[in-house]
Amino acid sequence: MDAPTTTSSAGNDGTGGTGGSSGDWGWFTPSRKRDEDAPQGPEQEADRSAPSRPVNPIRPVGTGAERRLPTPARPGQSEPPSPGAGAPPAGNPPAREGEEHQRPTETPGAQDVRPAGLFSDGSAGLFSDDRTASLDAVLIRRTMAEIEPIADKVTSYFYALLFVQHPYLRPLFPAAMDSQRDRLFRALLTAAKLVDDLDILTEYLSGLGRGHRKYGTQPEHYPAVGECLIGALTRYATGTWSDETEGAWVRAYTTISQIMIDAAAEDELRAPAWWQAEVVGHELRTPDIAVVTVRPDQPYPFRAGQYTSLETPWWPRVWRHYSFASAPRADGLLSFHVKAVPAGWVSSALVHRARPGDVIRLGPPTGKMTVDHSTDNGLLCLGGGTGIAPIKALVEDVAEHGRNRPVEVFYGARSDHDLYDIDTMLRLAQTHHWLSVRPVVSDGPTNGLSGRLPDAVRQYGPWNSYDAYLSGPPGMIRSGVDTLRGIGIPSHRIRHDAIEELVTAGD
Repeated sequence: MDAPTTTSSAGNDGTGGTGGSSGDWGWFTPSRKRDEDAPQGPEQEADRSAPSRPVNPIRPVGTGAERRLPTPARPGQSEPPSPGAGAPPAGNPPAREGEEHQRPTETPGAQDVRPAGLFSDGSAGLFSDDRTASLDAVLIRRTMAEIEPIADKVTSYFYALLFVQHPYLRPLFPAAMDSQRDRLFRALLTAAKLVDDLDILTEYLSGLGRGHRKYGTQPEHYPAVGECLIGALTRYATGTWSDETEGAWVRAYTTISQIMIDAAAEDELRAPAWWQAEVVGHELRTPDIAVVTVRPDQPYPFRAGQYTSLETPWWPRVWRHYSFASAPRADGLLSFHVKAVPAGWVSSALVHRARPGDVIRLGPPTGKMTVDHSTDNGLLCLGGGTGIAPIKALVEDVAEHGRNRPVEVFYGARSDHDLYDIDTMLRLAQTHHWLSVRPVVSDGPTNGLSGRLPDAVRQYGPWNSYDAYLSGPPGMIRSGVDTLRGIGIPSHRIRHDAIEELVTAGD
């Protein structure tokens, strides 16, 4: 999954009880018993075919504004549907090594939403029962807690089912699937955490629905994904699975699917699924960092601090996320800072292979790390490595609005040599009296500050009247957020990428 309109179609919303006909369930008919004849894992994908279930047709019905979400049940109440976790991925990146700053599909409130032990970077408490949670939320989270120790098996089995039962979907996905599996379960975990936070869930899934247009995802693809998701959970969640649990997951997936379909249908009325963009500039700043400038084939609206997904002609269906390195320009050109990482298919192609005249594809802009121009708060910006790209865009945005708000930039790198954009940032500081730029180097001698970026921030301040922006590798963002909270900046004034997605964004 790339990375939270309302929900179900009228008359087909899966609001029936936990038993009943396919019409009670909505778009697909879940199994009533475990599938003993289904593939045992990806190794059986080629020689054993799992029986398929009947699928009801699925189409976008109305728009999100035309419907209202049912109120989720609380423990002890009857069974009105509640949204939940799980949404179909399409076209995510292959496996790779190393990290660079590339923007994920941002999860709203991501600084407070971290995966459980499934990915070793969050608290297992995510799946503990909550007395205030809806019954569906409790059932879904119990399922996720059970499959946590065997996540690799569950995800492999899910894709085996999907590609055996629905081989026509395979071309929507990239050739290598390792990263795809991680991204799917991260999205499931996030949705499970947000199951009762309907506004955030809707915003998150609407973004995914819009983003999935570039993969060629169609409404009729969702039932197939839902069937295989239920099939995988049925097989492996043997301790917690029941008719009630299956009903919760079916209602959740039906809700999630409709949110995404609605968002895609509405977006289709105002924007293309992708933009063609010609490379018009390629500047190699270091042996592994390039500034790539492109010209879209039609106007491309975005805001400083946002990011987009990018596909090259050399790796079809492999999309990577990059921040815009400038505020919107009068000439319509877009710039990206790209660092080639080991085994990085897209990043290596952009740094070492792309040349003026090549044509790439851009997905829609997204992200909320943007400047609030309704306040006079200062901006405290921490940019590590190529994470300086969106910070530079934010500085330009403030300059264009002419408010003279104080902006303090801490630019971190391992060595002076890695401060590839320091000259640009220092020129901006010379032009704008309200801007201060401090380079911070962690290794080796330097003309700037020495040490870790968050530690350098502690030496200055106070920062009580500042909004904070962080952009860079996951470790820097984690330590930076902890530092900023520790010095009194509240969480709602700290903006950054979704930490759990940054781990998979590098390539």
